[in-house]
Amino acid sequence: MHDILKQLGIDKINSGVSTGSNWIKSGGKTISSFSPVDGKNIADVICADDNAYEQAVNTASKAFVEWRLWPSPKRGEVVRAFR
Repeated sequence: MHDILKQLGIDKINSGVSTGSNWIKSGGKTISSFSPVDGKNIADVICADDNAYEQAVNTASKAFVEWRLWPSPKRGEVVRAFR
């Protein structure tokens, strides 16, 4: 299981806050994911604290100002490039 998670870029402890292109460090509470097979911990995710939340929202707000001006075909091209 550990090898598969590593291939996916999932560490033992992971940030749960992202701007879409950058992960934001946070000091929020930790959520643990456990295997239903053997009950062992798979990985942990750190939730957003107030600062990380504000940073993510501010980044999204700034992106929206530019993104809303793009015609839908151009937005579609960008979205397809990230799949």
